[in-house]
Amino acid sequence: MNDRTDAYIFNLVVDHDLNRIFHALGDPTRRAILGRLAVGEATVSRLSRPFDLSFAAVSKHLGVLERAGLVTREARGRERICRVNPAALDEARAWLEFHERFWNERLDALETLVGTGEGSPDEPR
Repeated sequence: MNDRTDAYIFNLVVDHDLNRIFHALGDPTRRAILGRLAVGEATVSRLSRPFDLSFAAVSKHLGVLERAGLVTREARGRERICRVNPAALDEARAWLEFHERFWNERLDALETLVGTGEGSPDEPR
């Protein structure tokens, strides 16, 4: 393999991780579960109380969050204790910050271009 192939494979892995994170965050129930876990750890049964969902449905949501790396579950006796893993959001945060900077720079350049009246679409570059 060469550097280009390595970079391509790395990007596929990163994209796959980001897809899982954004997929997990795309559901309001899962976001609410994360919000509750941000306060502190909780059992699956405690997490399921505020929702009009079965224990199994909440457990499936937790599975999606767990596969995305956003939540961890630990067995304590018969209970499953859930915790949020905020470090998993670092990759998504970095991706969003990169694109925010990119688009802000592009929009600033466009604003400058429009504000000066330079760069008519009919003029060659």
